Amino acid sequence: MATALASASLLHSGFLGKDLRRGLLRVSAIRAPSVSLRASYRPAAAGAASRRQSTSAASPPTKSGMAAAAASTSAAASVAASVAAAADGASLDSIEKTLLIVGAGTLGSLVAQQWQQRYPGAKVYGQTRSDTRHEQLRSMGVFPILRDVSDEALAGGVPFVIFCAPPGGSQDYEGDVRAAAALWNGTGAFLFTSSSAVYAVTDNSFCPEGAPTVPLGSSPRVDVLLKAEGAALEAGGNVVRLAGLYTLERGAHTYWLRQGTVDLRPDHILNLISYEDAASLCVAILAARKQGRVFMGCDNHPVSRQELLEQTVRSGRFEGEFKGFTGTEGPLGKRMCNEATRTELGWEPMHKSFADFLGLES
Repeated sequence: MATALASASLLHSGFLGKDLRRGLLRVSAIRAPSVSLRASYRPAAAGAASRRQSTSAASPPTKSGMAAAAASTSAAASVAASVAAAADGASLDSIEKTLLIVGAGTLGSLVAQQWQQRYPGAKVYGQTRSDTRHEQLRSMGVFPILRDVSDEALAGGVPFVIFCAPPGGSQDYEGDVRAAAALWNGTGAFLFTSSSAVYAVTDNSFCPEGAPTVPLGSSPRVDVLLKAEGAALEAGGNVVRLAGLYTLERGAHTYWLRQGTVDLRPDHILNLISYEDAASLCVAILAARKQGRVFMGCDNHPVSRQELLEQTVRSGRFEGEFKGFTGTEGPLGKRMCNEATRTELGWEPMHKSFADFLGLES
């Protein structure tokens, strides 16, 4: 409490420069997990009211009051020295890496873990629609908050924001992205996780980051994504278009294996990226502090549906018998390539292919 009061007095005394005052405000806001970020601004108002009250009363100083004032001044000077010393150091740097994850599900949770590993001490908020996973998030060191109260808890904004929530269940997905962007203070980076479904390539041809997208109005499902992308880019944020996500237990491979027989064409080309690699790509984009960029997330090893299931069965890790694909109609898919993304960010996936993920490649 003494440190918080000292910080408040420094913020309004003119003792610190503008940039340092801003940094100190972040310190006082982030280091008090039981207090909302908006509450961190209140001591200053309380201090001003106290000074006005003190002036009108014109009370003579007492010995205890003088001692307290001296102690406060000493504490303030100590805080100022600490902030000044940390201005270029890791402590303040980690505090300024506060991250808000909108939609802290499978991908968001992995982003949280990797962000904390990259920036020890950084505070991570996980915004959710319900409190179902709040205990799990707390066990990971993530501060869970409900979407309906986020405006209060995150007043003033945070430097890094990633939007991972899927469109399902949202009445206004574009509006949700705009609301998330409004919680970004503009100093770090904002990232919206989109889908490779927005690309118009369906003839099994090459598909880089700049490939044409589906025209607005052609598909209600894709329209939702493209409008959300537009909201993110308009706010100065970034977009990453992710290929098919998977874990060992979750993905198209396990779904189709359970079905046994699937009425889809076997030669349709799939593009994949593991959840772990998608999270590491998101962290790389945020850490690079990019603005207004569109990236692509894939492993650069497209496979057909038939190849995917053959690899799944050959791995010996799954139960069930797959009888085959029986369809003959439908698009052929695309062959995604994110070399531009890798070059710009210096990023490489841990799993170079689905087969590599399953341990089928050395």
